[in-house]
Amino acid sequence: MLNKAQIRYCLDTMGEMFPDAHCELNHSNPFELVIAVALSAQCTDVLVNKVTKDLFQKYKTPEDYISVPVEELENDIRSIGLFRNKAKNIQKLSRMLIDDYGKVVPRERDELVKLPGVGRKTANVVVSVAYHVPAIAVDTHVERVSKRLGFCRWKDSVLEVEKALMVKVPKDEWSVTHHRLIFFGRYHCKAQSPQCEICPLLDLCREGKKRMKRKEAI
Repeated sequence: MLNKAQIRYCLDTMGEMFPDAHCELNHSNPFELVIAVALSAQCTDVLVNKVTKDLFQKYKTPEDYISVPVEELENDIRSIGLFRNKAKNIQKLSRMLIDDYGKVVPRERDELVKLPGVGRKTANVVVSVAYHVPAIAVDTHVERVSKRLGFCRWKDSVLEVEKALMVKVPKDEWSVTHHRLIFFGRYHCKAQSPQCEICPLLDLCREGKKRMKRKEAI
């Protein structure tokens, strides 16, 4: 695993590579962000943004989502994976926001995870992006990059990865680090074809060195 100085170097390098890293889910308020992140499970941000472009024109409030039959909402998000389950969750969480939260998306992660379809990752994204509360949301990109580089152990669970990053990354950098790790994983250290040969972190990357050795042996 990398030491503190090596992790600092990695974070600074990612910052130089992706200075404008940000949440790529289009939204204009916390409620739209909750819906977008809920839709993004096992789905790309690009596809979610295509769907929400029309969805957010049709549905503005929690009341709007529960005013239509679930079949209509399913049809509106049909191109997204797991659309039936997601439609049900969206209506349930809309009802909860009306009944329990005064139509306001809660700022606390522990309250957010009570909403149907909202897990720890989704909650961390919402508190970080919508309310600027320091948080690290661990998605597939964050987990993959953290394990490849040696920020944490290969066997760590998603929660253990999150806790390791919270210890090793300064709290005031949690949110921006989350976005930079995503950009690094999405556009550079990809799942199937990481760009190891041009990676500025290759000398520190245990996984990258193994991959390059295998290429040289072929």
